[in-house]
Amino acid sequence: MVVAFASTSSTPISRSVDDSEKDRTQQLRVGRLTKAHGLKGAIKLELFTDDPGRRFVPGAVFTLQVPTGSAWHGKTIELVELRWYNQHAVGFFKDVPDRSTAETLAKAILWIDADVAEQSDEEDAWYDHQLVGLAVMRDGVRIGTIGRLEHMPAQDLLIVKTPTGDVMIPFVKAIVPSVDVKNGLITITPPPGLLEELPEDPADAEPASETNAAPNADAEPASEMNAAPNATADAASETDAAASVLKTDEL
Repeated sequence: MVVAFASTSSTPISRSVDDSEKDRTQQLRVGRLTKAHGLKGAIKLELFTDDPGRRFVPGAVFTLQVPTGSAWHGKTIELVELRWYNQHAVGFFKDVPDRSTAETLAKAILWIDADVAEQSDEEDAWYDHQLVGLAVMRDGVRIGTIGRLEHMPAQDLLIVKTPTGDVMIPFVKAIVPSVDVKNGLITITPPPGLLEELPEDPADAEPASETNAAPNADAEPASEMNAAPNATADAASETDAAASVLKTDEL
């Protein structure tokens, strides 16, 4: 669920179900196991749900999203107990008896089956499937549609399909001020350069012009140097003239 612009994902379920259940059931991302806590198998949790008291009850079973090389790949995990330490959620799970085992689950994503018709009463809260397909508006102009959401550690990203390709938009209030699921619209106010390349700043070209002008300034002394031999030649001419005068006088 997207809560205050932080999402719990939804994705089609992979287990075998009948068609009627498939139409109304998806998997929702409700948490992430961050790191081992203590020596008895406890694991710190990052929660992606606005209702942990309902999602994380003893006996709740979660599908694990882990790398394919993990021993936990393709498995589920059952919650034994959820506790709170210094305002941080800590989970105890079945078949996780010690710290070493808990460490193998670090960064695992927790998913649950949920009814797609389920709605949240919280403001600014949406499931991913409610956002996919919505028109994306910028300054009153439609620029594309929401293709999917990417859930990153720092923030969620809206992947917007545009005529020129996919664009990643940070799903934060400053850039996505309005989500209107009822009317199928999302309004964005992206900063310059997020959707298009910025034009080259003319000021950046000025140093190059000054650099090109430098050789001309350097050329002036060269002209003075070229004039020097002429001055020398004039001096030589004056000397020759003086010699001619002396010879005339001697005669």
